[in-house]
Amino acid sequence: MNRPTSSAPRAARPPRETIGPGRWAAHPVLSLLLAAVWLLLQESLAPAHIVAALVLGLVVPRLVHGLLGPATHLHKPMLALRFVFIVLWDIVVSNFIVARIVLSPSSTPRPAWVRVPLELQQPGAITLLATIITTTPGTVSCIVDDERHEILVHALDCADPQALAEQIKQRYEQPLMEIFG
Repeated sequence: MNRPTSSAPRAARPPRETIGPGRWAAHPVLSLLLAAVWLLLQESLAPAHIVAALVLGLVVPRLVHGLLGPATHLHKPMLALRFVFIVLWDIVVSNFIVARIVLSPSSTPRPAWVRVPLELQQPGAITLLATIITTTPGTVSCIVDDERHEILVHALDCADPQALAEQIKQRYEQPLMEIFG
């Protein structure tokens, strides 16, 4: 049986996505972070845990690569490490401050909404800044306004909203701008 032939050209197929070495490590910082967190949670450096950490570090970013966007590159990794310790210290100190406010019957917190104008441009760095603000007890980043290029922050106790905005910019945004270039 003869099939009719068409003179119309065949529709071109989109190129298939290949999985090469670069694709598997497209988000190396996330891969390292996932592997390190896994090992910390396991509290062990047993070979099986190391292998599991490597597999998680490679497979999870690959599975969610479509949601992550382009990889973020750190321009100053040592500053990034120092920044992690600054954020952890701020989280510990803020826990004590919030505990004192909540547990003291004589405390009179002054909640406030604070607008923090952003100089950061990278979406990943802005997301990290919003996460740091929310993770630090006593503050919550409620809205990242792309049009106004600012973050709206709610503070549990804030006598001077402008001073808090400046503190967030100097303590967190400025190092993030250096880290992410």
